[in-house]
Amino acid sequence: MALAPLIAAALERHALAARDEDVLLVCQKIVSKSEGRFVDLGALEVSPRALELADRCGKDARLVEIILRESTEVVRCAPQVLIVRHRLGLVMANAGVDQSNVPDSESRVLLLPKDPDGSAATLRAALFGILGVAPAVVITDTFGRPWRQGVCGTAIGSAGLVTLLDRRGEEDRFGRKLKVTQTPVADQLASVATLLMGEGAEGRPVVLARGVPAAWRRESARAADVLRPIAEDLFR
Repeated sequence: MALAPLIAAALERHALAARDEDVLLVCQKIVSKSEGRFVDLGALEVSPRALELADRCGKDARLVEIILRESTEVVRCAPQVLIVRHRLGLVMANAGVDQSNVPDSESRVLLLPKDPDGSAATLRAALFGILGVAPAVVITDTFGRPWRQGVCGTAIGSAGLVTLLDRRGEEDRFGRKLKVTQTPVADQLASVATLLMGEGAEGRPVVLARGVPAAWRRESARAADVLRPIAEDLFR
């Protein structure tokens, strides 16, 4: 399924003309669907490790098997909780393996895109071919957060936008230099967009953001640039 023509048609249907300076925030689920990232649960061979973890967390052993295949490390296993480090470096619940808003979810699940930053770049190029303009593209997903309830929109893929704005060295209103301030621009836009997208049956998988400062545009930035290196993990 080609995603760019569907987005272009939706923009036209809503009388929205995209601009180069816009940002299109696209939920991960429709990107994964367009890339055919489905896995058939019935075709899985479940490993002893998956059976062990499934017993500890109370999840379907087939689901746990897929989570393990998508992960490099199990960070935490507790009743109804399985936190892992995804092969992309994301620390998240269930490796992003999802059944919500998935057709035939009893028999198959949906994985994250193989390369979300690459998916964002490909989608942006395809939209340019249709629209003649190249808005930045951010692929969003929702993550839980340590010490906070609820899930929050997060950027897992990006093209054409600053993802981490480094403000260290700037001065505050009283001349004191900022020492640690780095603003996760793509994450914050993803969080706002998720409020509009919803997470249930809303059916709004794309949000257009307008008025983003020109200084936030950067061709080479990636969502992967926001990931904290394992060597800097302060809580392990």
